[in-house]
Amino acid sequence: MALLETLLGLTAASVALALLARALRLPSAVTLVLGGMALAFVPGLPEVELAPDLALALFLPPLLQASALRTDWPDFRANLPLILLLAVGAVLVTAGAVAATVKPLAPELPWAAAIALGAIVAPPDAVSATSVLKGFRLPKRIVTVLEGESLINDASSLVLYRFAVAATMAGAVSLAEASVSFLVSAAGGAAIGVAVGWATVWLLLRLQDRMLEIVVSFLSAFASYFAAEAVHVSGVLAAVACGGVVGRRRLELAAGTRLEANTAWEFVEFVLTSLVFTLMGLQLRGILERLTDTDPWRLALLAAAASTALIVSRIAWVFATFYPVSALMNGLRGQGFAPPLSYPAIISWAGMRGVVSLAAALALPAEFPSRDEVVFVVFCCILTSLLLQGTTLAPLIRRFDLSDPEIEAVRPEVATARKEVAAAAVGALSDKLEDREHAEVAETLVRDFRARVEHAERLDEDPEAAQRRLNAQLRLRLSALGAARAKLAELRDELDGETLATLVEELDLEEEQVRVALRAAEPT
Repeated sequence: MALLETLLGLTAASVALALLARALRLPSAVTLVLGGMALAFVPGLPEVELAPDLALALFLPPLLQASALRTDWPDFRANLPLILLLAVGAVLVTAGAVAATVKPLAPELPWAAAIALGAIVAPPDAVSATSVLKGFRLPKRIVTVLEGESLINDASSLVLYRFAVAATMAGAVSLAEASVSFLVSAAGGAAIGVAVGWATVWLLLRLQDRMLEIVVSFLSAFASYFAAEAVHVSGVLAAVACGGVVGRRRLELAAGTRLEANTAWEFVEFVLTSLVFTLMGLQLRGILERLTDTDPWRLALLAAAASTALIVSRIAWVFATFYPVSALMNGLRGQGFAPPLSYPAIISWAGMRGVVSLAAALALPAEFPSRDEVVFVVFCCILTSLLLQGTTLAPLIRRFDLSDPEIEAVRPEVATARKEVAAAAVGALSDKLEDREHAEVAETLVRDFRARVEHAERLDEDPEAAQRRLNAQLRLRLSALGAARAKLAELRDELDGETLATLVEELDLEEEQVRVALRAAEPT
């Protein structure tokens, strides 16, 4: 009962802290961590230990798969060089920079241990960045690069971390062995993820039950992760690959399954994300209790130096590589795109650390050199990145005028896709016009879809005017649906429960359709 009460209490606290973040216009990650830190020192509350293995196994698979389900894989492939430069290159550079900064300040720390510290704090946290970025409509390339990086960087940093820890404890590990192990771990994890993903899709298409399909989609994240970890390859990449396969085949599922699965995944993401950051804050008391005999000024210096190296090295790496690689990519494709300063600035500043770093630090062996100091420095790096970068990323985004054509304009491929989809519907209905039984109904539907074709054609000719007309139409539909729902409320006592539920569901689905169209058309 104590565990259940603690989890329910933390979830309730997370809701309150999320509301506080909204009121203060702060990223929820910041208020959740600070709230957890405050709760850690409340007298009488039970101490909550974050078990490293449980943290990685419970939180990582579903959160990574949720990100993979949303990933635009064609854009991911198109920006793969930039993504790899961050997910692998930036991890190595950051780990080296942090190690080189900390080693002179802590000469008793072996080089391998310093590199282990760098590997722990190297990967930015996907959950932290998402909690800040989700309120903005950013250029597609920025979003793709940041999300793509977050899908891979945990794997590269954990491989480096494991070998650095092994080298610290055993004395030496060859670079060749580490490189081969990384490739085997990555390839093996991806292969297992793809296999589990295909098996999941095969099962989903045959269950014919939306609740069972949703449950299976969640279980697949854990199945791929644990299967990969069982054979000592990357569980992180397995969960990502599994999510990618399932995401690519989601259109083959029933519409009701997709709609309800989206809601279920959003709920799980909120609960897990909230618990992650609150639990991170709760670890502070235990960390400080183990450092009572350590010089606080030395600890502060180490934490400040590591945090500075962490932030500066990422900024330097992004600005040093972004423009040359972008120029090379665009030259090979015959494009003329020149990224504005806002692109590398936002990408370099969106480097908040999170649960993977803390879990890796807590998983260090008890006999690891200066273990408690290393864990404290990691916690300070996480806290600094959340407080400094997390609270200033949104103002930085607002500082740049991102109202460029990539965001605001209706892209030609979108207009073309809308036109082709509507035309396909018209073609299917046209065959029914000759059928006496369905002719009248089919004619009405054909007029509706032909109007959509005409609207898509106007998007090609005058995108802004056509989009304004569509937005006005959508807002009028919302107003009409509101009136319909109000009338339904008046009639609730005159209708049986089944009829009322059916009519409410119809109105809700139509309203959600309108709101989805509005969110896609209007900048936030």
